[in-house]
Amino acid sequence: MYKSIYKQIKKYNNIVIARHIKVDPDAMASQTALKKTIELTFPNKKVYEIGTGTVRFNYIGHMDKLPEDISDCLLISVDTPDLKRLDIGDFNKYTYSIKIDHHPFIEKFCDIELIDEYKSSASEMVYDLIKNTPLKMNKEIAEIIFLGIASDTERFLFNNTTSDTFYCIGDLIKTYNFDITELYAKLYRRPLNEIRLKGYMAMNMKVTENGVGYIKITDEIMSKYDIDSASSGGAINEFNNVDELLVWLSAIEDTRNGCIRVSIRSRGPEINKIAEKYNGGGHKLASGARLVSFEEVEYLIKDLDKACEKYIKESEVYED
Repeated sequence: MYKSIYKQIKKYNNIVIARHIKVDPDAMASQTALKKTIELTFPNKKVYEIGTGTVRFNYIGHMDKLPEDISDCLLISVDTPDLKRLDIGDFNKYTYSIKIDHHPFIEKFCDIELIDEYKSSASEMVYDLIKNTPLKMNKEIAEIIFLGIASDTERFLFNNTTSDTFYCIGDLIKTYNFDITELYAKLYRRPLNEIRLKGYMAMNMKVTENGVGYIKITDEIMSKYDIDSASSGGAINEFNNVDELLVWLSAIEDTRNGCIRVSIRSRGPEINKIAEKYNGGGHKLASGARLVSFEEVEYLIKDLDKACEKYIKESEVYED
C-alpha cells in the first residue's frame, strides 16, 4: 500500500493535507511532516495543509490558505477515522483521496485507506511511509515526527507505545542527532495561568461512585484564567495517575464554536464507542467529543459511569 500511496503523490501536482477538528500535536505533526517530505522530494509540487489553526502549535507548523480555483487535486487525510471529523470544506472537489490513520476503523471515505490502530500515532505512520518509499526526510521533518509521537504517547507512557515506536524514535535520534530536551520544552512548557487552571480543576473535580472524575469549566472560568478552550484540553492528562479514577474528563465551554469540548481518558473501560454516541470518537482509552450543552454532559457522565461499573464487576469476576 505504501507504493500505491507514493504513486498517487507522485502523480498529482496539487496536494492538500487535512486532519481532524480540535487539532492536537499528532494531527498537526503528521500533517506538517507529510507536507514537508513531499515538498522536499518534489520541489515543484504545490502542497497545502489546511484546517483551523492554533497559535499554541505554531512550533509545529502553520495552516495554508487554499486557492479557490484549485483543481485536479489529491487529498490526504491524516489522523482522522471519519469524514464528519475531518477539518475540511467541500470533500467532493478532490479528484482522489488517501487516508492515513491509526484510530479504530469507523467508515471508509477515501480511495486508498492505510489504517493501523496498533500504531502509536499518525506521525509514526508518516515515518513508516517515508521509510518504505523514495520520500525524503531531513532533521526538521524528523523533529516534527518526534513531537507527534511523543505527544500522542504522552512521552511513551500510554500502551499504544510499541517496540516499533521505540525503533522509530531511535532511528530518528541516531540519524539526525536532535535535542529531545528542547523539543520536550516546546511540548510541555506552559504559562503560569494554565498551571493555575489545572489547580482549579484539581480542587473542583467531582468523582462518581464508580470512579468517573469530571470537571465542568464555563466560559467565565476560562476568561478568569485568560485561556481559550483550544489550549486547555490537554490539561486532562494531569490526572492520569490519580488512584481514585478509572475514567476522567474535562468539559470546557467553547462559546466561539457553540459547543462543549470534552476530553476523556481511561485506564481500563473502553470509551471510544461512548464518545461516538456524543459526536466524537478516538481511541479505546483516549477520546474526545463535542456536546451541545452541560446538560448533555451529564448524560455522557452517566454512560461512562455505567461502563466503569461494568468494568469493575467484570474485573472482580476475573480476579475470583
